[in-house]
Amino acid sequence: MSEARYPEHFIAAIDAMAALAPVIPVLKIDRLEDAVPLATALVEGGLPVLEVTLRSDIALDAIRLIRAEVPGARVGAGTVTNPTNLQQAVDAGSEFIFTPGATPALLKAALEAGVPMVPGIQTVSEMMTALDLGYQRFKFFPAAAAGGTAILNSIAGPFPHVRFCPTGGIRISNANEYLSLNNVMCVGGTWLTPDNLISSKNWGAIRDLAAEASALRS
Repeated sequence: MSEARYPEHFIAAIDAMAALAPVIPVLKIDRLEDAVPLATALVEGGLPVLEVTLRSDIALDAIRLIRAEVPGARVGAGTVTNPTNLQQAVDAGSEFIFTPGATPALLKAALEAGVPMVPGIQTVSEMMTALDLGYQRFKFFPAAAAGGTAILNSIAGPFPHVRFCPTGGIRISNANEYLSLNNVMCVGGTWLTPDNLISSKNWGAIRDLAAEASALRS
């Protein structure tokens, strides 16, 4: 029996989501009451694709709530690190998965779960392991610390069909350096949701940050 491979329609689904906006907000939600107004502000600002990281006890509940109550939001899970996390995220209604790394167990679990996943990689060898299973879209993380645009430019030559969502160390001031690369489909960022704005429930300011980010690469 041949080994399962990542289906091409998942690659197309990821490309379609990445085309919705140049930036995917990376969210750490600590209070469930913040989930809906935060997501609403980001969607209204033009960023409909949201990565809710599994870094809090209420993250899975936040994913469920956003899916149920925020029209237009495309919500998935981030910081998925093992097959158990992955299944929990799928059960919560995640439309996609982002991971910080790409272990063989996690890559195979996503194939079995039947969910679009963007594995995190730092090295070409990690990427090639995932390519062998059919993955072609990757999270380059942590982008700035791992070499930034110079590394992505180098990878483009031998792997022209691969595209990335760089995350880590990206801000409004340098996002277009990444977005200008042909092998970058979008970027991920935490700068859109500063803790002080969330704690003060300044959803209007977060909406303005989202609008600024949604205008990148336009």
